[in-house]
Formats: sequence, C-alpha cells, structure tokens
Amino acid sequence: MQELGNAINESLSDSDRIAGAIGEIKRAGYDVFLVLEATIGFNKREDGDESSVGETPERESDGSGKFESTGKIRLTTQDQKFLRALKISLEEDQK
Repeated sequence: MQELGNAINESLSDSDRIAGAIGEIKRAGYDVFLVLEATIGFNKREDGDESSVGETPERESDGSGKFESTGKIRLTTQDQKFLRALKISLEEDQK
C-alpha cells in the first residue's frame, strides 16, 4: 500500500503539466498548495472468489432506447452486492 502511495506521489511530482499549471498560478501572484485525497480500498479475496466473478455483457445504446452488446465486463462479488443494494438486477440474476 505504501508503494502505491509513493508511486502516485512521484507521478504527480514528475508531471510537467502540473508543474506548468502551478507555475502559471504563482506568476499570477498566488501562493499554491495542492491537497489531493485518494481512497484506496483493499479486500482480501476468499478462496474460490475468482470462480464467482461473473461476466456480464457490456451494453451500448444507439439512442433509440435499445441496447446492443459490445463486449463483456467482469464483476466481482462485491460489484454484484453493490448493484443489488441499489436494486439493479443483472441478466444472470434473472435466469
């Protein structure tokens, strides 16, 4: 987790685009401080959890209200629980 935090910090520090934007703000007479908050969650997978990962067709609307399958997305068991909590059912749940 610490390594991930360090990698994010380094990528921001090394960004020429961010440095340029901060430089423009300073040239305009302002002091700059940058505070970013990232929430990174970790969940330990249970044995066999990968077999319960469902694949659901990804859908794209053509504007007529009809959807056409364009591929597949992988949903974890947590994704499925979250969608159910929002009362969103998946096609596989209905079968």
